[in-house]
Amino acid sequence: MSFLDIPGLGRAHYHQYGTGSKPLLAFHGYGMTGRQFHVLEKSILSEYQVYGFDHFFHGESKLGDWTEEQIVAGMPKPMVKAYMEEWFKLYGRQRFSVMGYSIGANVALILIEEYADLIDDMILMAPDGLSVYKGFQFLTYQPIGKYLFKQVTKSKWLAPALLRNLKKVKFIDESLYHIAYNEIDTEQKRQDVYYTLNLIRLLKPDTKKIAQLINQHHIKCRLIFGKHDNLFPMKAAKPFLDSLPNAEVHEVDMGHWLVTKQLDEYLVNL
Repeated sequence: MSFLDIPGLGRAHYHQYGTGSKPLLAFHGYGMTGRQFHVLEKSILSEYQVYGFDHFFHGESKLGDWTEEQIVAGMPKPMVKAYMEEWFKLYGRQRFSVMGYSIGANVALILIEEYADLIDDMILMAPDGLSVYKGFQFLTYQPIGKYLFKQVTKSKWLAPALLRNLKKVKFIDESLYHIAYNEIDTEQKRQDVYYTLNLIRLLKPDTKKIAQLINQHHIKCRLIFGKHDNLFPMKAAKPFLDSLPNAEVHEVDMGHWLVTKQLDEYLVNL
């Protein structure tokens, strides 16, 4: 097992895989681990050496001795830089690339804010962080939303009932419903949802700054969206995309669940 011991934060576990030589730091979506991208065997793994990190409350990563109050307050944004500084200590200061899916895109984007002069490529799939997602904003910032979020995670019946109603009003689709339901069927899973979304609440990328840095440093960008993704659709990211004239943008005939063999085939046949 491979870990980064990050002062003031905890032990971040990462998976190393791929047959390529270019280092790629990768950040997965909710409910997965840093191994999530292993299915992109033909399109990504043949070119890159992937260092896929487990988010805290996922996989083998362990947050330090934080109280619930600290977790709910959120992880300070500068701590993202500590990932790279510890990685550099192990592998030397060098050029690298970043990849993120869903909530993992926030970390990848923040690394561009900090290390644009060292980054070659950025690959984002169904990315969070390019626009404000009102659902997360409500649950982690608004007093009523924060109260409801806490109560729902402590209840056996409230969370499933809420998901059913969200699906009924088409706020989430069938695939997202099943993904979310599998993450709230035990007390531990509900607590992990609550802790995860609160821990990352402060990790808000500065998209205007990031776009400027991408253009300035000629970072190669590939962004992939699901045509049927109701969570992070391409239209919500349009202001950011419009500021990147050289970005490679794809909207595939899929939903939010993008990191699959189907996407690998699509990318390798471009």
